[in-house]
This record gives sequence, C-alpha cells and structure tokens, in this order.
Amino acid sequence: MTAALSDGPPADGWTTDDLEALPEDGLRRELLDGVLLVSPSPTDVHQIIAMRLGVALEQTCPRDLQVTQSVEIRISNRRSFIPDVLVATDEAATRAAGHYAPHEVVLAVEIVSPTSQSMDRITKPALYAAAGIPFYWRIETKGGLMVHASKIDPEHEVYQPIGAFSDVIEVSEPWPISIPVSTLTPRYL
Repeated sequence: MTAALSDGPPADGWTTDDLEALPEDGLRRELLDGVLLVSPSPTDVHQIIAMRLGVALEQTCPRDLQVTQSVEIRISNRRSFIPDVLVATDEAATRAAGHYAPHEVVLAVEIVSPTSQSMDRITKPALYAAAGIPFYWRIETKGGLMVHASKIDPEHEVYQPIGAFSDVIEVSEPWPISIPVSTLTPRYL
C-alpha cells in the first residue's frame, strides 16, 4: 500500500515502497518496524563532522570500497535507516540504486544529536549488528568529540567495542585508519 503523508499512516505500517512515493523535501525519513521516523534537519556541527569524516575516510579508503553520506540502508521492507556516513562496496555503489542492502555496507557511522540519542546508542547498533554490518562507529559531541568504534561479533550479532577515541582514531579494520579527531572537530564545538 502506498500512502501519502496527508493520508496518515497505513493500517499495516509504512514500507520502503511508501517512502519512495513521498516527495523529495529534504526530510530524513527512516522506518522502524513499519513506523515512520522523521528527523529534523541536522545542525551545522553535525554536518561539518560528517563531511570531514567522509573526506578523511576517503583519503585512505581501498579502491573496492566507497565512502558516502546519508544513503539509505534497507534492512527489510519495514526497516530502513540512513546513517550519517557509511562505507559500502564499490560494486554496490556503481548500481546507483539510491540505497544499499546491509551486506553491501562495511561501516555505518552515526553522529549523536539530542534527538537521536536512543536510536544511535541502542536501537541502530542492535539492528545494524543483527543485519550483519561489520563495523559501527558512534560519534558523541557533548563535552568534546569522542568516536566509539565497534566490530560485530557475528556469532552473537552484537557489536564489541574496539576503541574509544578522543585524540586519534586508530583502527586496523576495515582497513588501517588513522584520523586525528581534531580534524573532524568544528571550530566552535
């Protein structure tokens, strides 16, 4: 069933087909078990961090991977999330479908904002791990920038911490990455 926003929610919940039928109005729409989640526009601090992280990752990204921002991951037809930054396979990126399947995503990154705390700290990591996305980074901004990097434990479908970084992000997977956190930090944070 395809519904417009003015029609209210479909009786059986929203689907990714419904999302495609909505107007392109700049709003970030995600689905959680058929419930439509609409987020406010990101702040400039949020966008600066995402842009700088994407550029920093791109500088050392292997040729078989692609760094991008705010592209949908369709976990199912009733679950769809848009991470702030993500790394996908180059093969998937060349499809130009406008979204990725979880198996095409190597790293999902969420920048925590006041309206996304529970989603970015609890819900999204649990569902990204259950979908098999190998790496998840969460960036906290309150009190200074802190990057929490995690790797999936595929047997238990949960993320295990591999580091929390406030000085330099230093990880060996999904490829060797070394990024000074100061290069991501907006001047007025």
